[in-house]
Amino acid sequence: MKVAVLGAGVIGITTAYYLARAGHEVTVYDRQPGPALETSFANAGEISPGYSTPWAAPGIPLKALKWLFMRHAPLILRPTLDPHVLPWVISLLMNCTSSAYARNKGRMLRVAGYSLDCLIALREETGIAYDHRSLGTLQLFRSQKQLDQAGRDTEVLTADGVPFEVLDRDGVARAEPALAAARDGFVGGLRLPLDETGDCYLFTTALADIAEGLGVRFRYGVSIAGIGTAGGAVSGVVTSEGTITADRYVLALGSWSSTLGRAIGLRLPVYPVKGYSLTANIVDEARAPVSTVLDETYKVAVTRLGSRIRIGGMAEISGYRRDLPPTPRGTLEYVAGSLFPGGDLANAAYWAGLRPMTPDGTPIIGATRYANLFLNTGHGTLGWTMACGSGRLVADLVSGRKPDIETADLSLSRYG
Repeated sequence: MKVAVLGAGVIGITTAYYLARAGHEVTVYDRQPGPALETSFANAGEISPGYSTPWAAPGIPLKALKWLFMRHAPLILRPTLDPHVLPWVISLLMNCTSSAYARNKGRMLRVAGYSLDCLIALREETGIAYDHRSLGTLQLFRSQKQLDQAGRDTEVLTADGVPFEVLDRDGVARAEPALAAARDGFVGGLRLPLDETGDCYLFTTALADIAEGLGVRFRYGVSIAGIGTAGGAVSGVVTSEGTITADRYVLALGSWSSTLGRAIGLRLPVYPVKGYSLTANIVDEARAPVSTVLDETYKVAVTRLGSRIRIGGMAEISGYRRDLPPTPRGTLEYVAGSLFPGGDLANAAYWAGLRPMTPDGTPIIGATRYANLFLNTGHGTLGWTMACGSGRLVADLVSGRKPDIETADLSLSRYG
């Protein structure tokens, strides 16, 4: 079949790769001049199935109020006239219950764990290189209260068979030796040994080359204006180069998926939540991380990528703005400087991306009411973590094969 994939981020490229492997004739369309030039470009670098956790959790509404008044706030609200933000926030708040948290985290762990298996298999088959490391993720707790509350997550991890270690100060220093110099600033941590790290941009561009070798065609610099429908199916996609047609279509446009879907009556609860990152060269190896450390207080991750450090995080609700104000940079520099001052922060590259978030944290993967239109979007902060598994699932669904894991509760139909 001819399949059109809309979007050339890590989600779109992995989808195209697995579709090509399944024998389909695939064309990828994107407005950018190359792959992975938006949200996939400079994310935190975590491949963290064990830390696949919904933002909507018990206690989050109260925490969010406190965050707004912190000097280095993990949550930023900026005024926007977008009418879609309030319904999204209300839906997120409705998911802040114990039962919803457990359900949503279970879904996310299922997709993320499967995705890691797919990534490992892909790496073994292709030899793809992207500054990857398989040394785990360390969630760092600066207070005893945070350490005590980790029990909620460890219960879910135990139920889903995800290995973990609860560490004291000495254990944290053994896992990340550079943190020994900062031991007075934390009380312990939760380590997830199966998590990995890697440069999402390097991976996506390399996989695009591999996919091209399998026959995938790429149409970069092509804007997507709308979707045409007729008789319960997509009849074509309107682009800056005219209307394109295919047998099947996959919508993988991240935060812009909801805008395009809305025009054909699909209510995708996907909203852009802005994140920031710094990328710094390492100047002192002994004071740099060996893998990923996630600072629970500030919601900032510090990740080792080869000879560089990537510092990423925070959540800003401000619509589709892509500006780079100085305050978030100050927060990233503060976290990195207090934990790992071995990076050249003064000359670090500063970046922002729009994460496509759903209110329940789970991506939207699967069919729609249009017989030939499939969705692969809404991965939030976990697009890199879930990319390979999501791409493989969609390729199976498009091909009419039964996926390896349950997908019924991942589709848009779960929202009613």
